[in-house]
Amino acid sequence: MASVLVVEDDQFVRSALIRHLTDASHTVRSVGTALEALREVAHVRFDVVILDLGLPDLDGSEALKMLRGITDVPVIVATARDDESEIVRLLNAGADDYLTKPFSVEHLSARMAAVLRRARPVAGEVPPSTVLRVGGLAIDPLRREAELDGVRLDLTRREFDLLAFLAGRPGVVVARRDLLAEVWQQSYGDDQTIDVHLSWLRRKLGETAAKPRYLHTLRGVGVKLEPPRAETSP
Repeated sequence: MASVLVVEDDQFVRSALIRHLTDASHTVRSVGTALEALREVAHVRFDVVILDLGLPDLDGSEALKMLRGITDVPVIVATARDDESEIVRLLNAGADDYLTKPFSVEHLSARMAAVLRRARPVAGEVPPSTVLRVGGLAIDPLRREAELDGVRLDLTRREFDLLAFLAGRPGVVVARRDLLAEVWQQSYGDDQTIDVHLSWLRRKLGETAAKPRYLHTLRGVGVKLEPPRAETSP
């Protein structure tokens, strides 16, 4: 069973996909625009996104680029475009697979199963997880779980990746270009993307930029994660 986001503006196609995926025991949420999709993936953890390219508010290829800026969730593009160069461009832009419309539900199921197999580790084929600990934070990269003072944190995929990357280098100031390269797999990008994710992460860690506990930004230099300093008595 997987958690699936269907991004499709055609109500008939959307209803058919929801019905098929629900019958296959998947948990399904659906939206009809790119902006709604971006809001969903920013706040809900999905296993796979099925993305239509013909959206009313934004071309699907642009939506794919924006999705890749905030999440690494597997994306299957559903498109009526069968031009090979276009498909190659979409795969290079971050799509994990594609389906050319019209397609059968059996074809969709097979592609989903293949994408999920690649995204999920196979039991018995991975080394034991090393839990990263920084102060009251415990981050398990293998299980993709994080806790603060024993309480589970509800993080998006990108928030978890950002936290885990910094936790692997406690006390080290990491330049923004390195965060873009290692966490976002981008050689260049907008610093605002990092700022937004840091803001969301701080909120979940119970801190603010003005009163940081774990996440410290050094203006013009980068970001570091370190345990809170012990408070001294007056």
